[in-house]
Formats: sequence, C-alpha cells, structure tokens
Amino acid sequence: MSNSRILYVCQEIAPYLPEAEISSMCRVLAQAMLERGNEIRTFMPRYGCINEYRNQLHEVIRLSGMNLIIDDNDHQLIIKVASIPSVRVQVYFTDNDDYFSRKAVLRDENGEFFADNDERAIFFARGVIETVKKLRWEPTIVHCHGWFTSVVPIYLKSVFADDPLFRNVKIVASIYRDMFPGELSADFKTKIENEGEKGERLKNLESPSYQNLMKCVIDYADGIVVETPELDPQIADYLKQSGVPVLEYQDKADNRYLDNYQKFYEELL
Repeated sequence: MSNSRILYVCQEIAPYLPEAEISSMCRVLAQAMLERGNEIRTFMPRYGCINEYRNQLHEVIRLSGMNLIIDDNDHQLIIKVASIPSVRVQVYFTDNDDYFSRKAVLRDENGEFFADNDERAIFFARGVIETVKKLRWEPTIVHCHGWFTSVVPIYLKSVFADDPLFRNVKIVASIYRDMFPGELSADFKTKIENEGEKGERLKNLESPSYQNLMKCVIDYADGIVVETPELDPQIADYLKQSGVPVLEYQDKADNRYLDNYQKFYEELL
C-alpha cells in the first residue's frame, strides 16, 4: 500500500538544525516515504536560531494571521515554508514572536531549560493542527517525533477527535533519548484541560516529568516507534503493559529498515 497521506510533526529536522538523532531521522524518513509514493506534509517550529535567509524561508500569508489562545493569552500564528535542498520535501514552520524569536531551541545560553517550554509545545501542536485544517488536507497517519510534539496526539484524540479531517487518523509517536530535566510547568495538565480535554488519560501529567509525558503519549497513540536501543526502563515497562502496537528499534545499518516503517503504517491502517 502506498499513497497514504502522512503528516510528520517534528521537534527538529536537518538541515534546519544540526544533524542529530531526531533531526536526521525526520529528514530521512520524510524523503523515504515520499519516494515510496506517499503524500506527505512536514512541520517543525521556527526556532529563532534558524537562519531564514540562508534556508530560504518565506511566510505563507494565507496560512498566517490567526491568533491562538494559550493559558488565556493571545499569540499570533505565523506559518513559513521552505524546501529541503536537493529533495522534494517541503517543510512548514510554525512561528510566533513570544515563543520562538529567542536564538535557541529548548535551552538558554546557560543550558537552562526554558520555563515556558510547556506553552511552546502547546502552541506548536495547536499551530500544526490549525494549519492542516486551513490546508483542508486529511492525513491518514500523523507521526510525531520528539517530546516537544507530544501534545499533538492528545489533541487529535480528544479536542479534535470529531473533526472530519482527523476522525479516522492513526497516530504514531517515536520515542527517542531526548529526556529533559525535572518537570514541565506544574499547571501543564490544567492548560491542556482548558483546551477541552479532561479525560482520565491525562492522569500521568499530574507530575509532568519526561517519563510521565511519554506514558501519556503512549495512552493516546495508535502505534509507538522505539528510536533508541536503550529505552528508559520505566517507559519500556509501561509500553509493554499498554498493548499498543510497537515498531521496535531499527538497525540503521540495515538498508531495509525504512521499509519496516512503511509496513508499520500499513498494518495500523
């Protein structure tokens, strides 16, 4: 089966951020699925450290301009787009001066985790979903990469579950070694509840550590991809008990590993 419509929601993508575990995987996977006959859309945040001139980003006026309310505050959504050189992969960037103008990704110049990363993740999730709605593009698979994308499965399975564009979508989440220190803001769960989700599946967010956030993602996902050979034991145990379909870690030295992603999508569909 090909011709699936796959939405990739990515914490980072190369070459817009340096080559790393997540950014490289998102870059390779998006191209591979496009080459296998699938239709794709790819999103990432427009972090302030991304050079817009060098990477040829430009604003998409028809998709920009709406305001998203996060924790009772209005934040303007700006959508930019660029194409990865040498391939046919187009990337949409969600931007906002309040959350993404700083010249950093998730930490400040001293290596400290940004205190508002929870709201930045919420804004990114809402921005992706609202933009896809404006595009009137119905994905069959939504594949999320990195903890920063973890709000997307929650929204798609609750707040937007009855939207015709997302009613039948299958949600896949990749789990990496991208742990963050401590916990997100103590009112992270409340902020999501204010969006309209008050289900029991949010219980793990009462203490929003990395491990608990991944447990929450597992509860909302239709499939999980393990992207590390050394998955956190607490997460591994929870995943095993969940019964959610799993694509185990793929050896990137095996040229067939990308075919296994395609097969996993097809099995979920």
